[in-house]
Amino acid sequence: MTAPLLDIRNLRLSVKTDEGTAQILDHVELTIAPGRILGIVGESGCGKSTLVRAVLGILPKTTKIETGEILFEGEDLLQLDERDLVARVRGGRIGFIPQDPYLALNPVFTIGSQLLAVMRRHAPAPARLRTGALMKHHRAQLIELLRRVHIPEAEAVLDRYPHQFSGGQRQRIMIAGALACSPRLLIADEPTTAIDVTTQLQILGLLRSLAGEFGLAMMFVTHDLGIVAQLCDEVTIMYAGQTVESGPTNVVLRKPRHPYTSALLACHPDRAKALLGIPGVVPSPFNPPTGCRFFPRCPDAIAYCRHRSPRLVTSNASHLVNCRLVEAAADTAA
Repeated sequence: MTAPLLDIRNLRLSVKTDEGTAQILDHVELTIAPGRILGIVGESGCGKSTLVRAVLGILPKTTKIETGEILFEGEDLLQLDERDLVARVRGGRIGFIPQDPYLALNPVFTIGSQLLAVMRRHAPAPARLRTGALMKHHRAQLIELLRRVHIPEAEAVLDRYPHQFSGGQRQRIMIAGALACSPRLLIADEPTTAIDVTTQLQILGLLRSLAGEFGLAMMFVTHDLGIVAQLCDEVTIMYAGQTVESGPTNVVLRKPRHPYTSALLACHPDRAKALLGIPGVVPSPFNPPTGCRFFPRCPDAIAYCRHRSPRLVTSNASHLVNCRLVEAAADTAA
């Protein structure tokens, strides 16, 4: 069995603010195998972006790591200092595609100057190349990547500025930049949110194609289960900072076991005759429910759920669910 490229175990984070201590992640579990695409899904405030920051090592200094490991190629990223993360992981072995490429690109520098600066720092290169030859090598690599992401006049792009491109073109440029340093893992944080639907479909197809071509593992953060169905091999559903369900995409979306996953599917216009909402709101991380986090909004809740937190159990093969009803069924079967 292939070892996971990324393996997050029992991750629990809290942060201190003027309002008190907030439990922002609580016993999060997920794995990504080489060459696979994992979707991370949940409402705003469920911890998706915090999880991305934890993997990238860009958490606020007020964050406390209470328990857990983030194993990347067998190495716990939580044990690395900022120097090691910059030198050996972030931007190199782990690439990142942001939600808004216009904010990520500096408007006063050319595309080439920004992306080539990243390549000089992180990209692998043939040995014994002098500075001038190395720059030509990186420039040629970047031009080829821009062509692969279907940017016309790739050579001229390097001398232009971010404002000279559309939102979809800027996102393609960011994808090329993320691939330029030959990462093993690519993290995409809702990269299609700021672009139109037609361009969104093109970007999704491009990411799927590039993942196969480069043999990348990918963590794709989104709130849209329709995107997950098109793009992802596996999916992890997050709620209030916890993993509530995970498994193969076709299994989780066709036969959801957690009430929250079912509720999200009912909200999707492609899966319901009438567009439904989920009553209530995601609980505050400063004062989460004492039992199951989803208890106040769950149509299937029982008295047990109010006071006791369920554990993540195996529902069927690689299908994991964090729900008392599934937990009870597993205990009975055992």
